[in-house]
Amino acid sequence: MTDPATAMRGDTREAGFDRRLIPPMMLGSVLNPINSTVIAVALVPIGAAFGAPPSQTAWLVSALYLATALGQPIVGRLIDIFGPRRLFLFSTSLVGVAGVVGTLAPGLGVLIAARLLLGFGTCAGYPAAMALLRSEAARTGRDSPAGVLTALAVANQTIAVVGPLLGGLLIGLGGWRSTFALNIPLAAVAVTLGALRLPKQPGTGAAVRGRLAAQIDLPGMALFAAMLFSLLLFLMNLHAGAWYLPVITVAAGTAFAVRELCARTPFIDLRVLGGNPPLLATYGRALVAYVVSYAFLYGFTQWTEESYGLTPFHAGLVQIPMFLVGIGVSVTVGRSSGVFGKLLLGGVGQIAACVLMLTLTEGSAVWTLLVLAVIFGVPQGANSLALQNSVYFQSDPERTASSAGLLRTFAYLGSMVASSATAASFGQRASTSGMHHLAWIMLGAGVLYLLVTVFDRSLRRLSADVAERTRKA
Repeated sequence: MTDPATAMRGDTREAGFDRRLIPPMMLGSVLNPINSTVIAVALVPIGAAFGAPPSQTAWLVSALYLATALGQPIVGRLIDIFGPRRLFLFSTSLVGVAGVVGTLAPGLGVLIAARLLLGFGTCAGYPAAMALLRSEAARTGRDSPAGVLTALAVANQTIAVVGPLLGGLLIGLGGWRSTFALNIPLAAVAVTLGALRLPKQPGTGAAVRGRLAAQIDLPGMALFAAMLFSLLLFLMNLHAGAWYLPVITVAAGTAFAVRELCARTPFIDLRVLGGNPPLLATYGRALVAYVVSYAFLYGFTQWTEESYGLTPFHAGLVQIPMFLVGIGVSVTVGRSSGVFGKLLLGGVGQIAACVLMLTLTEGSAVWTLLVLAVIFGVPQGANSLALQNSVYFQSDPERTASSAGLLRTFAYLGSMVASSATAASFGQRASTSGMHHLAWIMLGAGVLYLLVTVFDRSLRRLSADVAERTRKA
């Protein structure tokens, strides 16, 4: 099957990577990370405004990731079929609408709805970027430059640097509502760049449109959504009264598997995915890596504000060393083609940071918080780049966007576990004992991540294969 984005482009461009695509690729892919990091310093002010404890404001985190975890693989599959332009423009427009809703929200419920809309709106950016990378590789006959993959990872890291600090500044200037208003100009710029730079879909006849539409597995998508939604709700409601949610998850999952194995053009080709253990291992690593990452981003930040006594602005400042180090690590390790060493570095860094986190109290010196942020920066930079590169080289070329979407889905599952663990650890207040409880959960996830990496023999072969392909390119 011809890649739609490749077909759109034709043969009129020069042989090198079309760098005019980079601005919309980067901006689209960072809309989700910036909303993730900005909200981290806004949770306490929002809770104070609406009288909501951490166990309730945690839904502001979960809502975005619930929507994105559902939407990313679905939108990614649609991009695989129809190309990135229309889906990118539509989804990114929703980001601006969500910004308006959040800015005007009269209560926590509407604010959670705005975060849900933000999640769906940010679904297309990353899968579209990965699909464009693949289509450019097909058009030029060469793998996309390693620098572009690194730039994509660094762009997310850079935005993460800006997020907490920007959130603190916005809250200081205009209150927490300004963190939602930020999405209005960002969406406007992203839509404009997408309209100007992304390749247009050529006109197709009714027969071609019918063939493309036939590839959309609506029943499979609906069952996948039911399975994931019930699972995520259970993760956010870990008590006996929610016993029916895992039952729904298992039933929907079973029906989903039966449907996908019988479908002519499945939403997620379970046979191909099941025959690709290295890719499944990558998804598993993404899940546990983001349990650690997001538990630190949200849980530790709430502790620094409620128990340590920092303002939202200063809590954002404390996070900056993590993201600066993450950028430096991404740029440094991005020069090498292998992924195994990056994953090992990330695994060891996670464990070291969690151990240090267990030693902190309200009386700890500020410099120890900064040291912790520096150490967390190592896995922040190494893991994101290694996981992204793994999926790019391990996935079926015709399903690059949906595979990239699934990577984000597993990452958001990790974030949901982190959010649930944070809510359970803190309860009504982000105390030091609760932070230590959360750190033990993070440490367990970090150890699991390292074990899954060390015993995955396919990673050595992948590194060698990537190096050979890079040398030939």
